[in-house]
Amino acid sequence: MPGMPMLRALWSYRGFVWSSVLREFQGKYRESLLGAFWSVANPLTMIVIYTVVFGRLMGNTLQGHEQTPFAFSIYLCAGVIHWSLFAEMLGRLNNVFLEHGNLIKKSNFPRICLPAIVTLSALINFGIVFTLYLVFLALIGHWPGQALLAAVPLLALQILFTLGLGIFLGTLNVFFRDVGQLTGVVLQFWFWLTPIVYTLPALPEKVRSLMALNPMAPLMAGYQQIYLDKAVPSAGPLLPLAGLAVVFLLLGAGFFLARVGEMVDEL
Repeated sequence: MPGMPMLRALWSYRGFVWSSVLREFQGKYRESLLGAFWSVANPLTMIVIYTVVFGRLMGNTLQGHEQTPFAFSIYLCAGVIHWSLFAEMLGRLNNVFLEHGNLIKKSNFPRICLPAIVTLSALINFGIVFTLYLVFLALIGHWPGQALLAAVPLLALQILFTLGLGIFLGTLNVFFRDVGQLTGVVLQFWFWLTPIVYTLPALPEKVRSLMALNPMAPLMAGYQQIYLDKAVPSAGPLLPLAGLAVVFLLLGAGFFLARVGEMVDEL
């Protein structure tokens, strides 16, 4: 298994990883009066804008939830919050080795620590926004109950898929710098091709059939089902994403281990 040496290295350097995450978080807001508020300002602003604009346009049009207050806001935020984690992780992993080129050249540490630091940092930001979302659900009386536990395996699946894809693209970006630019463009299209700010039934039949090719669509639908329907999503639609997660984890780990020795020369 190509990932075992990396897991052992991460465990050996767990103190370095965690201290780097804390240092990065504290460093962002050391001179800021509002501190950690800025870590949630952008996603929170995006959620508010989408909720006001699209929520006003869509109203209570979600099938089966016409009488549910804030139904579209719940639906929208469920997708946006989790997509923001995906976009932040993938965007940062895509450039993680280039951004830390000087550190890689000057210090001797397992390079796989850098993706781990990015992942934990993104999860901290996600945790803050997600907590606000749960408070919102509690205040409007729409707590998902035990269905909330189903979000844990979905989140784990999302993180593994993003990590595998991100390590592969991040390694590739060291040798082919256009990869970073292309990933940013693809992420923008990918967001709008995923039913987050609109519903799947609102699309034409031919377009709906194409959504089966989007591995993130059933994942976002699963989150929306948990928080809006208070139900546990079916595992069947998530199997293609699980398969892709395994493929990219193996591919990313193998490609990274094969090329890690050449990174210093390219950086």
